[in-house]
Formats: sequence, C-alpha cells, structure tokens
Amino acid sequence: MSRSAWLAGTLAAFAAGGVGYVAGQRTPAFPAFVELARSEFIPGVDEGVRGRVASWLPAPAVGRAAMPVSAPTKADAPILYYQDPDGKQLYSASMMATEDGREFRAVRAGEDVSFDDPDVSETMPANMADHDMSKHDMVGPGMSQDRMTKPAGRARKVLYYRNPMGLPDTSPVPKKDSMGMDYIPVYADEDEGGTVVTVSPGKVQRTGVRTETVDRRVVAQPVRVPGTVALDERRVTVIATRSDAYVDHVENVTTGDRVRKGQALVHVYSPEINAAAAQLIANPGFDGARRRLQNLNVSEAVIDEMERARKVPMAVTWSSPRDGLVLQRTAVEGMKAAAGDTLFRIGDISTMWVLADVPERDLASVRVGQAVTVRLRSAPGRAFAGKVSVIYPQVNPDTRATRVRIELPNPDGAFLPDMYADVEIATGDAKPVVAVPDDAVIDTGTRQVVLLDRGDGRFAPRPVKVGVRGEGYTEIRDGVAVGDRVVTAANFLIDAESNLMAALQSLTAPEDERQAAGTGATP
Repeated sequence: MSRSAWLAGTLAAFAAGGVGYVAGQRTPAFPAFVELARSEFIPGVDEGVRGRVASWLPAPAVGRAAMPVSAPTKADAPILYYQDPDGKQLYSASMMATEDGREFRAVRAGEDVSFDDPDVSETMPANMADHDMSKHDMVGPGMSQDRMTKPAGRARKVLYYRNPMGLPDTSPVPKKDSMGMDYIPVYADEDEGGTVVTVSPGKVQRTGVRTETVDRRVVAQPVRVPGTVALDERRVTVIATRSDAYVDHVENVTTGDRVRKGQALVHVYSPEINAAAAQLIANPGFDGARRRLQNLNVSEAVIDEMERARKVPMAVTWSSPRDGLVLQRTAVEGMKAAAGDTLFRIGDISTMWVLADVPERDLASVRVGQAVTVRLRSAPGRAFAGKVSVIYPQVNPDTRATRVRIELPNPDGAFLPDMYADVEIATGDAKPVVAVPDDAVIDTGTRQVVLLDRGDGRFAPRPVKVGVRGEGYTEIRDGVAVGDRVVTAANFLIDAESNLMAALQSLTAPEDERQAAGTGATP
C-alpha cells in the first residue's frame, strides 16, 4: 500500500467518525467543522485522494454566506396576543394596527416572557447546554462563558439558593439536591420581604389584572328596609258622648270624607245634658251648672247659645274638632250610644309617620337625625326626604327588628294610612375617608389584605384595617395612603403566589441561619 493510499484511508476514517458524531449531535458546530476540513486538510493531499475525500463532505452552500444555526422557531405555535411593533407595553387580543398603519406583532406561545429570568438552556439545544461552550469555536471574540450563562444587564445580588422541587430547604451557597439538580438562585429584587410577586406584562394582560388609585371619598352605607305609612298619633281625635245618649240626626258625612274644623257631624239627645242645661238656665251665673256641662263634653259655643236663648235644646250638636279625614263613622240615626261609645274618628293627615323595621344587626349604625329617603310603591319615581325622629326602645321578639319613625309632611295627600314604603337610611359618615373598591380587599376571616402595584409587574400584599363598607367601596383606616395603586381584579391569583412565597420563607428562615452560621456565609 502506497503512502498516499494510507494517508487517504486515515483521513477518511477520521472524517467519517467526525461527521457521524457531529451530525448525530445535531450541533450548530457541524457546518464549521465541514468548512475547516475543506480548507485545512483537503489541500494537503494529492489530487486523487483530495477528490475522494471531498466527495464524502457536504457541498458548500451556493449563493449565500454561511450562517450559524439558530434554535428552531415555533411558527405553528398558537398566537397568545399581539404586541406593539415598537415594543411598547400595548397589547391586544386580536390583530390591530398603530396610528401610522403598522400591524401589531404576533406573540406565540414559545415567545412569551415568563415570571423568571431566561435561562440559557432554554435558548439553545438541549445537548449543547450540557457542554462547555468555551471549547468550541462558536464562542465568538469578546464573548465569555459568563455572558453565555448569565442574563444581560446589571449585576444581581443572590440572597440564597432554594430547592428546585419547592421543598423547604435553602442554601447560602450553590449546591445540588439528591437527584443532582442545581438549587435555584433567589435574587434580591425577587424576594423583597419574601412576598413580592413579579408578573410579566404578557401574563398581566392575559389574567386580566386591573388596578385603581386609592383616593378619599364618602363611603355611604345605607340601610334599606321596608316601612309602613301610619297616622300621627297626636293628630287623631275620637268623637264620643260622656253620658248615655240617642243619635237624633247624622250629617251627610261618611268614612273617607275630608272635614273642616267646626263642621257639624251629629246631633244627639241626652237626658243628663238636658238636665244640666235646665239648671244653667234656672240659675243664671251659677258656675256649677256651667262646669257640669263642660264635664259632659258640651262645647263652649253650645253653652253660650243656651245662655243667650234661655232655652234648653232638644238635641246637642257635635262638631269636628280639627281638619282631617273621617277614618271611622259608627253613628247611625236612632241608635242609642252609651257613655264613651265612638261616634266618629277623625285623623289629621297633614303630617304622616313612616314606621320602618330595622334589623338588629344594623341598629348600631342608626342614629336620630340621620337623613332618610322614602319611596312609595304607589308613586314610582318620587322620593321624599326626611330624618329619623324616634328609635323605639324595644326589639320585636318575632322579627328581631326595632321600629324607627320618620315624620314627613303630606301637603298633597300622597301618603295614606297603611301604605307600603321603601326606606333608605343614610348611616355613613359625610366626611371623606381613604377608601378602595370592595374587590381590592381580600378578607380571610382573620385578616384583610390588599395588593399594591409597585410598577414593572411587581405586586406586594399589604395588611390593612378596614372600616365601614358601602356603595362598592371599603374604608381603609390603616395600611394604604392616597395615591397608592391597588389591584382590583385577578388579585386572588397574585395573593396565592405571595402566600406560597411567604410560607416558604417562614419555613426556611431558621435553617438558613444555621447554615450561615456553619459556613460563615450570609444567606
């Protein structure tokens, strides 16, 4: 065998082995290896061997420059959302264009940002992530191994390393777990107090996170209860005799009629009244006879007429003592009325009561003088303003409610006895207070928390002390200030992540201290 043949066989063996290994690894270094063999080894052998070896190598690319092979793109991955072509934080669930007509860029599933910093292993093939890239010619001039393994940007301080499986175990120095997995570094800007959660802009858009600025506002807390219209007890009069009598004549007045003060209602004959009248006429100026007639409820006008006419009337006229409504008429001509029997019942409806039953749980917030709005079911669209005048001093044992009285003027007669009404009592304070939307408060039963928006996708829980609630807002007495931004939607998802981080920190803190003491490092 000639020397050229031996050299050709040796080169062929090396070339076949190298090509097979590199091609099997599917590494981007394969094109570089081919070009190196084509330019360095082939020119050094004779023409016959050179032609044989060149036939084993792939043909060079024609019409284009050799380019490094990049990771495959997921062109068929589903589109998550569309982003502004200039990289601004403007997103859309459907295709849209900018003001100058440029279309938004489609962001697919594999291109979306994540909660954590990008790992170099996710941006290169899996088999190359396990190799030392400094040993390959692909590391260009000026690119060190540190730049290949660390994200670009300012230096970040590592606080500690946590277990990759989420177990309550941390280390102040890098280490591996029992399965050989590296512990994950936790940086200072990722663990502010152990509860700050960082959310990427894409995930903020997809999960529907919304925020609102904390401001001062009047937190109204109305108590809405049903009520009933009733007569003013002080404006009801009963017409009755104080002695046995007979109804001689009844005027043309019926139940429901409006009467005026002094209007005649009924004429009655009473033997006792006639006897007292005869005594008054027989003894002019005798004060005892006049007092007796007054005791029998005879009006001063009738007594004066007896003294003037010097004659005992056959029947005495009873008149209405006030303006009002005839609520009841029991007088019938010819009937006998015993002493005290009701002949007429007159009510003045110029002022009416609304009696509302306030539940026991809301009674502590109701005060005399608070503003009240009354709406009648018979007068939709109308609202009557009043104030709480009396809170009754007892609770109904059956309904566990206390009656509250509101006095309202009734000039047009819109209020009638026994009507139903809807009562709204404004029990809130008229002074503006620091308040947030009800949806911003996460109430666990033992504590209340809001999530503060610190910007750049960072959210932190903040315990608060709440006050009154009403009209969709909650008073915050301590914990936030005017101008803070709080999360009002999707806050339960962020709070769950925050609680997980806090629980992990509380479980691992003692162990971190022991490890730091043993190694002389600071966690």
